[in-house]
Amino acid sequence: MRALCWNGRNDIRCETVPDPSIEDRRDVIIKVTSCAICGSDLHLMDGQMPTMEQGDILGHEFMGEVVEVGSPDHVLKKGDRVIVPFNINCGECRMCKMQNYASCLRSNRNAAMAAKVQGYATAGLFGYSHLTGGYSGGQAEYVRVPMADVAPMKVPEGMSDEQALFLTDILPTGWQALDYCDLKGGETVAIWGAGPVGLFAIKSAAVMKAGRIIAIESVPERMSLARIAGATDVIDPSTEDVMERLRELTNGEGPDAVVDCVGMEASGHHGLLGALSKVQEKLTSTQRPYALEQMIQAVRPSGIVSVPGVYAGPVPINMAAVVQKGLTMRSGQTHVKRYIEPLAKLIQHGTIDPTFLITHRSGSLDDGPELYKTFRDKQDGCVKVVFHLG
Repeated sequence: MRALCWNGRNDIRCETVPDPSIEDRRDVIIKVTSCAICGSDLHLMDGQMPTMEQGDILGHEFMGEVVEVGSPDHVLKKGDRVIVPFNINCGECRMCKMQNYASCLRSNRNAAMAAKVQGYATAGLFGYSHLTGGYSGGQAEYVRVPMADVAPMKVPEGMSDEQALFLTDILPTGWQALDYCDLKGGETVAIWGAGPVGLFAIKSAAVMKAGRIIAIESVPERMSLARIAGATDVIDPSTEDVMERLRELTNGEGPDAVVDCVGMEASGHHGLLGALSKVQEKLTSTQRPYALEQMIQAVRPSGIVSVPGVYAGPVPINMAAVVQKGLTMRSGQTHVKRYIEPLAKLIQHGTIDPTFLITHRSGSLDDGPELYKTFRDKQDGCVKVVFHLG
């Protein structure tokens, strides 16, 4: 089969690799009908995540048709169209039973290594380094889905691939980020980054009836989409002082909640943070917490800091400010299974149209290496890439 494979920093290739096979009775094999490139994949491309190995198959946003099952009594059957969450869930451990699916205690085959490198292990993830289990990803023609009797969901009748695909990751991720903000309605929320997750965070804030939704973004196409998603205000950090503008928009108090949709590759634009950013980017530092530090400074006392952005190791932040302001910080990989069914209903009812951010489509994985570069470099107005493989 054909698949997009990691071959080193900034070296993504479409290669012919062996087809996957059933390894356990709980497995299924999926023929991928649609998959996407996620912003998190760029961390792999840029060499920011450790333990990647040459030939690793990328991709954790995918869906498709079941073509083989591990046992005759499997809950999934051949021909089922399924959405596959990016994290793998055993369904049996305490975390899964508490619906903390991203913290599944059994699905990460390399949990001990991950805990040693990063301080704690997440669940097993598709296509996302050997720290997350070394599972082959879904930017491929076929995928083995382990523990497939738990997380995958059958596609609701009448729902297209493009409507369903982002239920695998970025829509639940944006939604969880705002769910963590405990909105009651009428609050002011500021969201750093209007990439795909940021756009869905903005949309989620609008659905949850935030009173004011402020996006911090400097890429013109993303700024426009932020307004389409529901942003009432957009701050361009390349031309405006973010802190000053936030004070103006909140009567000097700061937002009630702030959301980090940038993560470890944030860039500073002004002052000392801007100078440090330029130095660290030249040194290819993997941890640049400028957005996170700015959010801690900006949020009102007793406010909430929600962090869906990816970090791969320790970062320096001002804990004194966190403590003195009495902030609540909530973070983590997304518990996709917790949200996937209610979000599917919102799509069916027309409350959320997840297709608005797709800018690039391809019918062939052979286009993958170039589209990775286009997405990384934000060329040609690229915000989201989707492959339709039939």
